[in-house]
Amino acid sequence: MPEPKATGKGRPRRTQASRARASAQRSRRWPFFLALGAMVALGVTLVVLSAGGKDEAVPPPEVATFEVGSANHVTGTVDYAQTPPVGGDHNATWQNCGYYSQPVLPELGVHSMEHGAVWITYRPDLPAAQVEALRDLAGSYVLVSPWTEGLPAPVVASAWGRQLRLDSASDPALGAFVESFRQGPQTPEPGAPCRGGQGQPE
Repeated sequence: MPEPKATGKGRPRRTQASRARASAQRSRRWPFFLALGAMVALGVTLVVLSAGGKDEAVPPPEVATFEVGSANHVTGTVDYAQTPPVGGDHNATWQNCGYYSQPVLPELGVHSMEHGAVWITYRPDLPAAQVEALRDLAGSYVLVSPWTEGLPAPVVASAWGRQLRLDSASDPALGAFVESFRQGPQTPEPGAPCRGGQGQPE
């Protein structure tokens, strides 16, 4: 017996069924996409909150604070009120940040601090291991150099308007000082360069 021929009347019913199946599949996918979107949004929120809620560095309690008067570019030497200086008038050129085995001019170091550098000075008789530890700190917005006469402590960390005296380079307060005041809120010109000036770090 010959098979019945397909008629055009059956095609719309099959197309309608296909559409129904496709619609059902799309409906089943919606919960997955909604859950995925929620997970992505939660991840972004956590990242933002983590970045915004990051604890700020806490300055050591021993930090001394000073009011800095003028900050003009001058020629010649400057008679600073603090040793080492924590700001004031300075040379038009800054000292490139990094480590130096010889003293640097205070007027250049002050300019570096104006740009946000922490200047760590140490007595020439500081043990070699401690000098090496200070050298490891030198680099991005950290200037390290010896101070030959009159340094009030074996190690002194200075930033614009801030200073910390230390008996040892291994004191944890030194790292806290660097984290608090390198490019810190007290910096007159944050983001200004600490490269392209005077000196070749060792």
